[in-house]
Amino acid sequence: MKETTKMSRVISMIEKIYNSTNTDFWGGELPQVIITCQSKPGSCGHSSVSRVWRRKEDELFELNIAAEVLDFPIEETLDTVIHEQVHIFCRVHDIKETSRNGGYHNKKFKELAESHGLKCIYTGSQYGWSTTAKDNDRLLEYAIEKGYSELQIVRKSFTGIRIGATSQQVQQTASNPQGEKRPSSTRKLICPGGCGQTVRATKKVCIICGNCLVPMVEVEK
Repeated sequence: MKETTKMSRVISMIEKIYNSTNTDFWGGELPQVIITCQSKPGSCGHSSVSRVWRRKEDELFELNIAAEVLDFPIEETLDTVIHEQVHIFCRVHDIKETSRNGGYHNKKFKELAESHGLKCIYTGSQYGWSTTAKDNDRLLEYAIEKGYSELQIVRKSFTGIRIGATSQQVQQTASNPQGEKRPSSTRKLICPGGCGQTVRATKKVCIICGNCLVPMVEVEK
C-alpha cells in the first residue's frame, strides 16, 4: 500500500473510509458528503449542521477530520468518521442527539453510536457521551480487514492539545496532557524474503508468508 503522504491521497483515503463504513455500518443509508481536512485544534473533527456545500444540483454536508490528528492510529480515524456519521444520520432524520449548541451528546447519541460499532464513555455534564477507539476490537479488526493504515501526514498543533468534545480525546486529556501521538494498537509484519508482502495484526502472532514460505517479521511503523 502506498503511504498517504499527499493531501490529495489523504482526502481520497478518508472518502474511501466514509463510503465503506457507510455501506458496512449503515447499509448505505447516509448521504454523500464533502470531506475536508481543516485545522481544528482541540477537536478530532466535525460535521456541518446543514448542507453547506453546493455541487451542481446537489447540496451536501461537510465532514472534517482535524489536520492536527491525521496521523493518529487508524482505529481513531475510524472512530471519528463513524462518530460524525451518527450526527449526519441524526440531521437527516431530524433526531435531537445533542444540546447546548451541539456540545452535549445525549443518550440518543449513545444508543446510535453503540449500535453502529462504537464504544461510548460518559465524560461528564459538559460533553455527555463521547466515543473511544481504545479497546474497540471491532474497529481494529475492520481496519485490518480493509487494509487501512495510519495516515503519514499531520499538521503540527500550536496548542499542544488534542482533546475535544466530539471524540475519545476527552478521555485522553488526563493521561496525555501534552498531546503526544498515541501508539497504534496494530502491529505491522513484513516478509523478509523480498516479495514485499505485509500484514497487520492486533497482537503478537507468528505468520508464514504464503509466497516465500518464511516467517514474517514484525517491523516498526
